[in-house]
Amino acid sequence: MVPGMKLKQLRLSPFQVIFLLYLSGAVFASILLLLPAAHKPGVDISFIDAIFVAVSALSVTGLTPVSTVDTFSTTGYFFILLILQVGGVGIMTFSSMVWLLFGKRIGMRERQLIMADQNRTDLSGLVKLMREIFLLILAIEAVGALVLGIHFIQYYPTISEAFLHGLFASVSATTNGGFDITGASLIPYANDYFVQVVNMVLIILGAIGFPVLIEIKDFLTYRGSRKFAFSLFTKLTVTMYVLLAVIGTAGLLLFERNHFLADKVWHESFFYALFQSVASRSGGLATLDLNDFSSPSLLLLSVLMFIGASPSSVGGGLRTTTVAIAALSVFTFARGKNTIKVFHREVHPIDAHRSFVVLATGTFIWAVSVIALAYLEPELTLLPIIYEVSSAFGTTGSTLGVTSVIGTPAKMILIVLMFIGRVGLFSLLFLIRGKEIKDSYHYPKERILIG
Repeated sequence: MVPGMKLKQLRLSPFQVIFLLYLSGAVFASILLLLPAAHKPGVDISFIDAIFVAVSALSVTGLTPVSTVDTFSTTGYFFILLILQVGGVGIMTFSSMVWLLFGKRIGMRERQLIMADQNRTDLSGLVKLMREIFLLILAIEAVGALVLGIHFIQYYPTISEAFLHGLFASVSATTNGGFDITGASLIPYANDYFVQVVNMVLIILGAIGFPVLIEIKDFLTYRGSRKFAFSLFTKLTVTMYVLLAVIGTAGLLLFERNHFLADKVWHESFFYALFQSVASRSGGLATLDLNDFSSPSLLLLSVLMFIGASPSSVGGGLRTTTVAIAALSVFTFARGKNTIKVFHREVHPIDAHRSFVVLATGTFIWAVSVIALAYLEPELTLLPIIYEVSSAFGTTGSTLGVTSVIGTPAKMILIVLMFIGRVGLFSLLFLIRGKEIKDSYHYPKERILIG
């Protein structure tokens, strides 16, 4: 592996190598999407738009300045699916499976890269973990494609077209990619609750976190005499994910009861609110024109997109555990306690510290991006800018139509946000962080007024 040898000679950290690998992946994906075979006859795509779509697919976001169905051919669809797959499972997971397929040994350097890509804290069992992640995601996508493909036969004139839509929808939902080839996201299935439920299940399985999926699999196959014990990560992740979904659904039902949902029967209202709450976390799909929502609803969805999915998943954003630990820290402090206790476990102080670092960094990047877009696109109002920036940062892909009308500088900002969302804020901080140096001396400590 020549590139790896060169990177090793440069003594780059695993996080720096991961950054370069995703950057190289974005360049390669752009080249694929610029190929004439990827486009419909007579359709061209500009260089900046090809880069935008490539980064959007690699970061499994779904924002696009061009119409997927009007721009890309069937070959282009499969290129996008391949890019979504690589971005969804992670570039090192995908590479590991290719290496194993060709009998290549996974050495220490590769294991370090896998650990960085998946935000793991130890090297043990990484190859087994990558294999399980890859096979689980493929199995989920295959079942989803089969179920949706069979169901879509009633919508499309040929079986091949139905299964093409089923495959694309399954991969897009599982990877939380947000792309569609209907030309209108899932609006054509606004009254088809079966399609919505299948898509929600796929979105959740992709965004809940790979370690959670593996623990659930282990629980279902567990045959031991002692009670199966879920990790604190799984308990906290699932609890936070469900809580945010409930808050999102309840909030949309409340804010839209006299607006978009005013003339809808109860089950229509429930599914509109539930689907958008689930999809806004990282899925990016929609069963309605989001411009029909009121301002409070759009702000609520922006917050959900900003929080994003779980760590070590297909999604981006601040991540659920970051917000959960930060909230628990505030709650613990308000009660006059110094240790964070949850589910009969104590959270390590370094994790609490890191959660606030990620929260502060993410908020700063988000705020700077909003200000920059407001300056570059003065004709846009603030709410659509907030929504689009939150969508890009959370690698969600939900849009109010801003991406298709902004200029190249604004597109570059969204590209950077999507890239950061996929690589992860924690990896970004380690990318620019120097080697840890132990202090050889200390100054006298002094208290500072806070708040």
